[in-house]
Amino acid sequence: MKKIYLNYVQSFEGLSKEIWYLSLITLINRAGTMVIPFLSLYLTKNLDFSKDDASWILVFFGIGSVIGGWLGGKLTDKIGFYKVMVFSLFITGLSFIGLQYITSFWGLCFAILFVMTVADTFRPAIYVSLKTYSTPETQTRSLALIRLAINAGMGIGPTLAGLIIVMKGYNLLFWIDGVTCIVAILLFYYLVKEPKKDVVTVKKDIQVIRDKNLVYTDFTYWIFIAICFLMGMAFFQLMITMPLYYDEVFNLNEFKIGLIFFINIAIIVVFEMPFINYLEKKHIHVTKHILMASLLMGLSFFVLFQNFWIGILVINMVIITVGEMLGFPYTNKFALNRAKEGIEGSYMALYAIAFSLSHIFSSKIGLSVVDNYGYQINWLVTGSYGALAVLLSLWLQKRVKNNL
Repeated sequence: MKKIYLNYVQSFEGLSKEIWYLSLITLINRAGTMVIPFLSLYLTKNLDFSKDDASWILVFFGIGSVIGGWLGGKLTDKIGFYKVMVFSLFITGLSFIGLQYITSFWGLCFAILFVMTVADTFRPAIYVSLKTYSTPETQTRSLALIRLAINAGMGIGPTLAGLIIVMKGYNLLFWIDGVTCIVAILLFYYLVKEPKKDVVTVKKDIQVIRDKNLVYTDFTYWIFIAICFLMGMAFFQLMITMPLYYDEVFNLNEFKIGLIFFINIAIIVVFEMPFINYLEKKHIHVTKHILMASLLMGLSFFVLFQNFWIGILVINMVIITVGEMLGFPYTNKFALNRAKEGIEGSYMALYAIAFSLSHIFSSKIGLSVVDNYGYQINWLVTGSYGALAVLLSLWLQKRVKNNL
């Protein structure tokens, strides 16, 4: 027991104070992000939209995320990650507060498009900040700590959100989302100072200008981006169709749904940091972790093909959580290691956009398949994304081994 405790403590050692501050801010922000896991239920149950209409609104959610990811990468390379993060969280907070007052179809489409465009400029910026505030040796654990904060916040958020929805309805959640974004960025501005040197030297700037489009000709990176897209296609079903599945097939209310999501959060909060610390000591190549994550993402949905035992929901959640613990830290590590100095924002923007695009297609395809063919067919389709990602991961391994 003492050895387990010491290993757990050791997994947090050596991280910079800025990473700890970023994690604290992320925890506060994500604890307040209560609407997102229940958005499909909010649209269908509270606003009485059909699944098809809800899927189109979620498409605009994804489009905004794509635009935000691209814009965030460009702005990060141009003005630095710090300014982008401050602007993004502050405007996002105000936007979430206003979102509750929009209830028409087209109004929600364009409002959510705007909110996500602003919100997701944050993602490339925080990825690049990891490179500034951590060393190559602590990069993966730094990301794992921020993910721990995200998931701890998301564990608090959905669980409380389910209770608030049952007792007070959805409107209070928008206020909490908005206020916590603003509180988080004020803390960030106070605790974390803008780095004095956030740009490369003049000599390197010349190289950057010449190679500014290098990311678009990096074929190996595009294979990797396709894997991230397929992972996202599978993973986002957890937030898009799964809450509806819990409600319609197993008759679970929002509070019980929040408790199932808490399984995901609890596993990550307790095990991810020591798990990543253990794997880092084994020096396993990052592409092997990506391969295993793809396999687990697919498997987690194939097990849902039977729908007569509620325990299968727990099994699904455990498998996809382990896949998530492998997939997201190590895909991020691969992207950061592949990124060329001075154009990190462009590399990380493509990484963010891959998941944004997957949100668009996962929303539309998932809800459309459910509407027309039922949940079981959707789980087979979703599992196939993981299977395809496995094949691409094998190809990625081969190219990286050959230094391509």
